[in-house]
Amino acid sequence: MGNQYPGYDGWGAPVSRPAPPAPSLPEIVLFGLLRTLAGWWLELAVLCGITTGVLNVRAEGLFWPALTGLILITLGVLLVPQLRHPVGLVLHKQSVRRRWRRAIRVVALPEFRGATPAILKIRRRPAGDQLTVRLPWGGTVTDLEEAAELLAASLEVRDVRVARYVDNARHASVTIVRHDPLAQPVPAWPNATAERLSLWGPIPVGVDEDGAAVEISLVERNLLLGGEPGAGKSNALSLLVATAALDPDVRLHLFDGKLVELAAWGGCADHSVGVSTEHANDVLRALQVEMDDRYLALLANRARKVTPEVGMPLHVLVVDELAHYLLAPDRKERTEFTELLRDLVARGRAAGLIVLAATQKPSHDVIPTALRDLFGFRWALRCSTPQASDTVLGAGWASANYTASDIDPAHRGVGYLLHEGGAPIRCRAHHIDDTTLAELAVRAETLRRAQGKR
Repeated sequence: MGNQYPGYDGWGAPVSRPAPPAPSLPEIVLFGLLRTLAGWWLELAVLCGITTGVLNVRAEGLFWPALTGLILITLGVLLVPQLRHPVGLVLHKQSVRRRWRRAIRVVALPEFRGATPAILKIRRRPAGDQLTVRLPWGGTVTDLEEAAELLAASLEVRDVRVARYVDNARHASVTIVRHDPLAQPVPAWPNATAERLSLWGPIPVGVDEDGAAVEISLVERNLLLGGEPGAGKSNALSLLVATAALDPDVRLHLFDGKLVELAAWGGCADHSVGVSTEHANDVLRALQVEMDDRYLALLANRARKVTPEVGMPLHVLVVDELAHYLLAPDRKERTEFTELLRDLVARGRAAGLIVLAATQKPSHDVIPTALRDLFGFRWALRCSTPQASDTVLGAGWASANYTASDIDPAHRGVGYLLHEGGAPIRCRAHHIDDTTLAELAVRAETLRRAQGKR
């Protein structure tokens, strides 16, 4: 093909651009000095203001009164909490900004082209600090997330967690974790002294990493609780069972594969099943009939689900050590138990049936996927492997850094709770000691007896 442009003989030889000259030593020193001064701009501004004021009053012969006033102001800032805390917060935020810029320079993400993610907001949290940052052009939250471990090492902190803002892909939430707030004992259960509770309301179960209360609502929900022995599974389950027991309108059905974990609540239950899988199947069949009858009643009254106005009591089915019944020696009995329980979990929510199942053997060969996936709420306490954690929470959460296998074995009751939110939250369950547990059980029995429920 001929040349379409007369006088044009093709591209010439490539032009090589010389590399920019390396900065000289004075330029490096000057740039470093300016960068350091920029990081201390607030402190320098305050110091300059104080110095200017002192020189002015000295010129007017008021040096000693001014110096006395400055000392009094300083003592007031140091001794009065209403003054000390705001000033300390401002200085702390300035320190966080300096350390953040230094850490980003050390990590040197190529996608950011030397720019620093700008800090828009800093909030103090029990675990450390939570930053809202705006990423430079060309960078993504994924780039920052992949550098989280390097940032944590540069900041010399416990961990750095990065999360993308839902409504703005350029903004990220960065949590600088300096210590684990869940390592401290959690306060006692707020409902430990309640005379009566309602299962229709939220249940306080613990606190999260920010110190905020964690609550769940069990109505129209089923919960799967798993963890290795000693992780605090029985204590966490007791919070839910105690709430159901202290509601005299709730019908309680207990399945205790170890005979002793739910023994305290035996006087509040309509059914107490021990190690017999055959007995367990009898109770499940009776509950299945009750569920079918309720749906017929709802249909006749043109109602979609059980509500407080309908007048049907909630049924709470508690299975402690689920693996005992799923691994029963008799194949026919364990298969029937699995199918009956799966049906109650799948269809029982609208009929007012709530299933709480706990196991210390959270593995896929113990809990069938067809049963596990029906539980809307999952609570994974300390697990031995990421696979065991995923068995409780669901496949894929461990690879997304939500794994209960990383929990310190000494921190009983700490785990990941997957409930109304989109992702599991790390929390620590409230504690109920044996004495309080016994008092709650006696109180619940007395209440039910007074209401004519026993």
